[in-house]
Amino acid sequence: MAAPLTVAEAWLALLKARGVDFLFGNAGTDFAPVIEALVRGREAGIPMPEPVTVTHEHAAVSIAHGYWLATGRPQAVMVHVNVGTANAVMGLFNAARDRVPILFTAGRTPLTEEGPLGARDLPIHWGQDMPDQGGLVRGACKWTAELLHPAQLPLLVERALAIATSPPMGPVYVGLPREILAMPVDGRVLGPAGLHAASRPAPDPAAIDEAARLVARAERPLLIAARESGGGRGFDHLLRFAERFAVPVVEFWPSRLSFPTTHPLHGGFDPAPWLAEADLVLVLDALVPWIPKIAKPRPGVPVIAIGCDPLFTDTPFRGHRSDLSILADTALALDALSAALADRVTGRDDRLEERRRAIAARARELREQRLAAARAQAGPPMSPAFVSTVLSEVLAAQPEEAVVVSELGCLPQVMRLERPGSYFGHSLAGGLGWGLPCAIGLRMARPDALVVATVGDGSYIFANPLACHQFAAAQQAPVLTVVFDNGEWHAVRRTTAMVYPEGCAVRANVMPFTALAPAPDYRRVVEACGGRAERVEQPADLRPALERALATLREDGCQVLLDVVVRSG
Repeated sequence: MAAPLTVAEAWLALLKARGVDFLFGNAGTDFAPVIEALVRGREAGIPMPEPVTVTHEHAAVSIAHGYWLATGRPQAVMVHVNVGTANAVMGLFNAARDRVPILFTAGRTPLTEEGPLGARDLPIHWGQDMPDQGGLVRGACKWTAELLHPAQLPLLVERALAIATSPPMGPVYVGLPREILAMPVDGRVLGPAGLHAASRPAPDPAAIDEAARLVARAERPLLIAARESGGGRGFDHLLRFAERFAVPVVEFWPSRLSFPTTHPLHGGFDPAPWLAEADLVLVLDALVPWIPKIAKPRPGVPVIAIGCDPLFTDTPFRGHRSDLSILADTALALDALSAALADRVTGRDDRLEERRRAIAARARELREQRLAAARAQAGPPMSPAFVSTVLSEVLAAQPEEAVVVSELGCLPQVMRLERPGSYFGHSLAGGLGWGLPCAIGLRMARPDALVVATVGDGSYIFANPLACHQFAAAQQAPVLTVVFDNGEWHAVRRTTAMVYPEGCAVRANVMPFTALAPAPDYRRVVEACGGRAERVEQPADLRPALERALATLREDGCQVLLDVVVRSG
């Protein structure tokens, strides 16, 4: 294999050697050394990540987000200087809140006006110069740096990936000036890795012992989770813990499924009914385990928070109570807590079984109430809950494993979701437009899976759907997109009504800043990229339309969109 000749070639070769398969890029004038390196590297037989063009930066970050969710392998994104970085920031906010590692890089305005290869040669190289380009992303990234000398390169790449994948994980940023990328480099840069991610943090034995003491004396414990971590590892550990010690599990605004929704101990997605009676609360890696003004643990009820950052130190203001905060990987902590509890519950099997039955009866009652309400809201227009139940039933009958991505689309509380990695929701950063490109990234990583993106109509618009559908067609990564079309920014309407329930805005025929009228014909967007589309307005047409869409996806390898008309609320 030939040796890299330039910093750009060495950078790409190092990425590939450290496990990066794709460079998702949206190019500008700063990409010239990278483009040259990719072509020469291919001719010289130097292994490099596959360059993949994405025509919007937010979509590029969200695709990398989805790829990591499916594989656990962080990918690289490169965008154009400050303007491309600005477009990508919203995706980075989502990745940061969801603890997703992404190596995010951006070109930099050339540092020099003349002299070195790559110096400024266009007016924009002055117009795009910034005193602190990294400042655009510093609030979203764990670490930021700039490549200023070729000798920095090997350690900078390893440090970036090690920091991104060390708990708590998250995106990192590296700025890449054009002259530096164009410089010659000593070809001996591909040695063994000298820097690796930190190990998963193990819990303090004294803290685990105290937690075990509190859990053992509780008669009505409650566990609240927001996301599974560890590629299924956390899912299995939580399942064993809940079953062994008869603890109900509630998932509140989850970004990843933590527990099978059909399990007898699954308490649903609203902690309020359980918090009213709980005498101990375990919080697993949940930024918002409850809304304090709506429901919170009763005074004197112990709260134990567990996670790689149980106090969420990157959040400026957060007042959720924690009487015992344990800094640890959640799977390791659950194992340690299980071991510490074993002796303390010896001889209590009958009481635990009685508690299991009581929890299961209550959870079943709550789930049946949700399902009954969903079926009663068939419409037309259909409710989002009704559409979610029908979608769940149709997916359950498919031969492939289904993966559902929801961004203000389907409701997991009425769906049958039983496997880790079968459901992903938007992060609490709330950067709209994540759902569709994330689903495409998942599909790229899992070509054997049936991937469904369920998004609100506003979320679909924010996704730059033309860029997303063009990318899906180019990469042969078709997904089914279900647009929950209510013709408005429902979240804005709902929160206004929550703050002013008797206000003038609630009584208005049209609430300002909420209407998406006139609504575009969303079908035409996917059709412009060779996809198929259908509009569904009647409840009786929904199931056949979903079945046709999935058959088209499977048999023709063609992306499909269903524009499903739903009611607000």
